[in-house]
Amino acid sequence: MDPEVQKREAAARAVQFVEPRMRLGLGTGSTVKHFLELLAERMREGCPVVGVPTSETTRGQAERLGIPLTTLDETPQLDLTIDGADEIGPGLTLIKGGGGALLREKIVAAASERMIVIADESKWVATLGRFPLPIEVVPFGLTATRGKIEAAAAAAGAPGPALLRRDKEGKTFCTDSGNWILDAALQHIPDPQALAARLSDIPGVVEHGLFIGLAQTAILAGSGGLRVIER
Repeated sequence: MDPEVQKREAAARAVQFVEPRMRLGLGTGSTVKHFLELLAERMREGCPVVGVPTSETTRGQAERLGIPLTTLDETPQLDLTIDGADEIGPGLTLIKGGGGALLREKIVAAASERMIVIADESKWVATLGRFPLPIEVVPFGLTATRGKIEAAAAAAGAPGPALLRRDKEGKTFCTDSGNWILDAALQHIPDPQALAARLSDIPGVVEHGLFIGLAQTAILAGSGGLRVIER
């Protein structure tokens, strides 16, 4: 089955969790794009909501679709966040940030009563790490920060290089918050929680793409249909 068809099926199931007047966190990525389109249809059928976008890309799409938006300053507590993931592992631990929005995605998820992750079945893994781990850093002192990141990953049993992300033009990728991203090619993360703690202790690291204890539900679409996994 076409992965885009699978993503839309997962998004369609997630829309069923949306209730009138909910305050929604709106994630970022190719699967969320389908969710926003279906959410706009649901709104036209009589389900008013308001959303907090996790990126400028999501903001733009939501505005084009007519989805009302707010901010976490105006609406600091959200009912539900719907977002995608680059990898989903045991216990619904996640790697996120392939789209570069990990900082805002994590802030919004933490402000939500519930987080639902939607993805195609290829994102389900037995162990996190095949997808490079995004780590958002401040530009100042990049070489020193990168060295500490690589040392922390090795100490957590997941050695590998941390590479500066580039955009399609070969320029340094810059997040919506003005930071840079190092993608750590670790292959295998035996203890995500231990690695997360080590990365959080590094000066210069703004945020990392390990989402632990945030997602309560995952909706996976595959050739055999939909799977709803609860934590």
